[in-house]
Amino acid sequence: MNKKFYITTPIYYPSGRFHIGTAYTTVLADTIKRYKKQRGYESYLLTGTDEHGQKIQTVAQKRGKTPQQHVDEMAEDAKKLWKTMNIEYDDFIRTTEERHTKIVQQIFDKFMETGDIYKGEYEGWYCEPCETYFTETQLNDGKCPDCGREVVKMKEESYFFRMSKYADKLLKFYEENVEFAKPEYRKTEMINNFIKPGLEDLCVSRTTFDWGIPVLKDPKHVIYVWLDALTNYITALGYMSEDDTKFKKFWPADLQIVGKDIARFHLIYWPIFLMALELPLPKKVLVHNWIMMKDGKMSKSKGNVIYPETLIERYGLDATRYYLLREMPESQDGLFTPEGFIEKYNTNLCNDLGNLLNRTVAMCNKYFEGQVPQYNGTPNEVDKEFEEFTNKQIQKIEEKYDRYEINLALQEIWVLISRTNKYIDETTPWVLAKEENKEKLQSCIYHLIETLRKIGIILKPVMSDTSENILRQLGITKNEEKEWESIKKYDTLKEVKVIEKGEPLFMRLDAKEEEEYIKEAMKS
Repeated sequence: MNKKFYITTPIYYPSGRFHIGTAYTTVLADTIKRYKKQRGYESYLLTGTDEHGQKIQTVAQKRGKTPQQHVDEMAEDAKKLWKTMNIEYDDFIRTTEERHTKIVQQIFDKFMETGDIYKGEYEGWYCEPCETYFTETQLNDGKCPDCGREVVKMKEESYFFRMSKYADKLLKFYEENVEFAKPEYRKTEMINNFIKPGLEDLCVSRTTFDWGIPVLKDPKHVIYVWLDALTNYITALGYMSEDDTKFKKFWPADLQIVGKDIARFHLIYWPIFLMALELPLPKKVLVHNWIMMKDGKMSKSKGNVIYPETLIERYGLDATRYYLLREMPESQDGLFTPEGFIEKYNTNLCNDLGNLLNRTVAMCNKYFEGQVPQYNGTPNEVDKEFEEFTNKQIQKIEEKYDRYEINLALQEIWVLISRTNKYIDETTPWVLAKEENKEKLQSCIYHLIETLRKIGIILKPVMSDTSENILRQLGITKNEEKEWESIKKYDTLKEVKVIEKGEPLFMRLDAKEEEEYIKEAMKS
């Protein structure tokens, strides 16, 4: 039976350039998709752009563009960035596409017919950047509780979705599906902050602007951005369309990844919309934190914004991906600093990994003319302990990948890299060569090559080019020697020859010079 895996990112507001915090979500999703693909899953990644709403209309006007012109340009910019970051998405949906707008209108009509949507009048505090209404009690010091910006008092005729009707059903779902939200405390936040105080009905249409999907039966109303935006996860698969093959194949989503600022929409509104449609809910919603700077959130006014293109152009894609994924813990905000980036580059990538490969290739050439020695299958005590450690470490790494804890997976990979460097010091191959202890020397070099092969394979979801470079330098050419399942074995390498002269994976950087470069780039 073919294993399937459907993963989504939130669709992005195309209001400006994506900084590293925005890009992180998609890099994380891409990494998980690549891992699942390596493990034999038919993996499908959806991303895209959320192109309706008052904020888009306002930004377009300021640029002297029509909203459609603006979102067309921004969607192309997003696709260009994902190409630069080598994001392997399978579909890029735009909410202005007919395949989406037609189905959203049908969903809205269906909710009206079932009584889940009704017309009323709304008066409340509105945050334009978040496209969200708030009650007086939900405000934080009179400002938006999500983004901290100013809110305005607004009153208009609107359609409402009966959220309150599904509150108990949602709570029951939470109880029966304890791992639905990751980390689990996000679910507790939703219960304590929004559901227990009384889940209010949601405003799902607007009349004060026209850049949106019109309600078919009442076209002076445009459909509220969250009902429009959230349904992309199923409209992209062809839900309610003439061809719903992909929907039947991939829904429910195995994993939906979102930032903490939109957790409420994905942990409350989205499950309720699906309940109202009588559709299964996603298996898991992963809510990640933010990448912060020393002086708080990234902001142009603070001069502390760093864009992924800046890092990729100077330091390469794999180094950028590695840092973003390594430095973002699950339960708290990550921190970006120029010092931290360069330190990780020099220490982890150049010293730990790069030097390990370089030394190993050099020794294989020096002692065996580049030919990887055969493994006799009976390790000595030092090699046996190293094998056992490696096997246990690979198991830990798999567990972290399977739990979508990519930063912890990378930490465990580097534990293995450090242990492999230590293995060289323990076995002292230069001494074995001098003593002409051929059997131990063969075993040592074989174990180094074999462990580096495994490291190359388990790094592939995060650092695809580096993975291929490691395997190429080791002389690994057969597909069966590159497959994930092969890392469970030891006696796998036959007639393998490393390259004649090792090539640096990463060039060591001048820390002071590069830190200044990044600081200047953040100001521009």
